[in-house]
Amino acid sequence: MKLSVGIVGLPNVGKSTMFNAITKAGVDAENYPFCTIEPNSGVVALQDERLDRLSEISNTQKTVNATIEFVDIAGLVKGASKGEGLGNQFLANIRETSVIAHVARCFDDPNVIHVDGKVDPLADIETINAELLLADYDMAERAAESQKRRAKSQDKEEQAKLAFLEKARDHLAASKPLRSLELTDDDKNVAKQYHFLTAKKTIHVANVSEDDVSTGNDYVKQVESFASQSGDSVITVCAHLESELAQLEDEERKDYLAELGLKESGLDLLAKAGFDLLGLQTYMTTGEKETRAWTIRKGDTAPKAAGVIHTDFEKGFIRANIISYDDFVACNGWKAAKDKGLIRQEGKEYIMQDGDVVEFLFNN
Repeated sequence: MKLSVGIVGLPNVGKSTMFNAITKAGVDAENYPFCTIEPNSGVVALQDERLDRLSEISNTQKTVNATIEFVDIAGLVKGASKGEGLGNQFLANIRETSVIAHVARCFDDPNVIHVDGKVDPLADIETINAELLLADYDMAERAAESQKRRAKSQDKEEQAKLAFLEKARDHLAASKPLRSLELTDDDKNVAKQYHFLTAKKTIHVANVSEDDVSTGNDYVKQVESFASQSGDSVITVCAHLESELAQLEDEERKDYLAELGLKESGLDLLAKAGFDLLGLQTYMTTGEKETRAWTIRKGDTAPKAAGVIHTDFEKGFIRANIISYDDFVACNGWKAAKDKGLIRQEGKEYIMQDGDVVEFLFNN
């Protein structure tokens, strides 16, 4: 299961600098608009200290983290919904992602040009939001007009599509993103057929200077106030700091963060926020050959989780031997856990929990 996070924002707010830190891919981050023309993507590991501990206990040969794809989408500008600044291409790239990470510039630096000539994170956010709303409105209006002809057949499914599209169009006309629209179960089924931009979960990323990364600033407070009204998430990062952290070894990275009074990097926070917004979690398998985190949806049953490893595991599912991560670590491995009777045998109805350590039994 792949989580794809699209990094968007106005030119020169720190998107490409942050993307460089994520992937160490060396994407151009020059100080001028549209240096990023094609979307750059990179798959990176979701940092999880639990995996390291399991690998140590199991004396594992290989450790495999859950992964996230980040997509650096070129800077949008006013008029993007009408094709300005290669806008149509950029908007199409956003449609393909799972979550939007909306980067807002929350730092002052006369050496970094702002596309509008001044630092105003709320104005920047409104510019991007307006373009996404306009693009969605145009799509909803066209789709609704086209759907009217099909709905004349009195087919219930076709009428349900029209009802949803008209509801979406009217909501967008009121300058409200579709993620704030209350949907019936029928609406939700119809909505899956469309890729509306404003329906996507959104994380606002306040990009600050290194001096403000642990405390925030007035710009960040503005972003937090705005996000709270729309129910969106906010994290604070320093893209420049993240690019420095990306060059360090793990221990040096931890020490540097500790010096700054930070427990996690901003990019780790972004990854976890994306996981949470999409309702994802991980369970783990561990042994001498491999320790691995597997991504599933919250609420998935044991057979569904087994199917992430291989479809045969789900089809031939017998049971799952499960122990919590904390109990596994306390017992220092499978053997002592079995001796103490801490391994539970769970069947097809078991709902998986984040951090479950699992062995699946199945018929070939």
